[in-house]
Amino acid sequence: MRDIIIIGSGPAGMGAAIYGKRAGLDTLVLEGTGMSGGQVTQTYEVDNYLGLPGVNGFDMAMTFHAHTEKLGADFEMGMVTGIQKKDGYFEVTTEDNSYETKTVILATGASHNKLNVPGEEELAGMGVSYCATCDGAFFKGRTTMVVGGGDVAIEDAIFLARTCEKVYLVHRRDELRGAKILQDNLLSFPNVEIIWDSVVEKILGEEQVEKVQIYNRKTEKRTEINVDGIFIAVGIHPNTESFTGLVETDANGYIVAGENCETSVGGVFVAGDTRTKELRQIITAVADGANAVNSVQKYLMTL
Repeated sequence: MRDIIIIGSGPAGMGAAIYGKRAGLDTLVLEGTGMSGGQVTQTYEVDNYLGLPGVNGFDMAMTFHAHTEKLGADFEMGMVTGIQKKDGYFEVTTEDNSYETKTVILATGASHNKLNVPGEEELAGMGVSYCATCDGAFFKGRTTMVVGGGDVAIEDAIFLARTCEKVYLVHRRDELRGAKILQDNLLSFPNVEIIWDSVVEKILGEEQVEKVQIYNRKTEKRTEINVDGIFIAVGIHPNTESFTGLVETDANGYIVAGENCETSVGGVFVAGDTRTKELRQIITAVADGANAVNSVQKYLMTL
């Protein structure tokens, strides 16, 4: 019987694990992919985490994991298939195992949204990517396209502009939503071209991405642009499918909880991008992990 099972090993999950071990709680972290870090591992550079300016996202994730392991938290690989509330405890099941725990912290993060256009699925991994830092190196000296207008899209375009011959940034509106400092950085690259008021209609190619069909929503004109790769950065959605019916969620699938990270079910807590909140950043995810464990301790005292 564990004191806490943490589902997910991104910044929220590892933050919770650190605070759990420091509180003397028997803590297990379940990783769905066998790789700690979540979306952080797909970030080329993190410049807004206190004390670690300009750190590589993968390096940050490995640092978090090493800290967590040093304190003695257990990690096991397993995709959670269900959580059942029993008499005074919870049963967490994966594809291969079953675990008993007094409390559960849901820290499964979020996943990339898709465009759902022809060619996207067919050419996935053949020029269609959702992670510029993962796949950008394959396109050195070539022509790429980024779709989106937020921080991630701008960061991806900047990352690609450093090595690609040409980078197009396609955005459906007439202004970007990302941070001003990122926009200024992006506009400093002469090989970046922003295509405003436009959406991707088709991704074309035989065995590799060859061109993208763009539709301008103002002029109503369609254009085909030759590219070698397309990087899609149009937001995220919470990974809460496995918990449908277990706890209350909002209309977008985010688990309803305040700063104390308490869900609608006693003994179940939530941390990170999966939670209803205004700001989803690494620093707020780690803070959620700490708050969740603080609430866990209060809950355990009632048992």
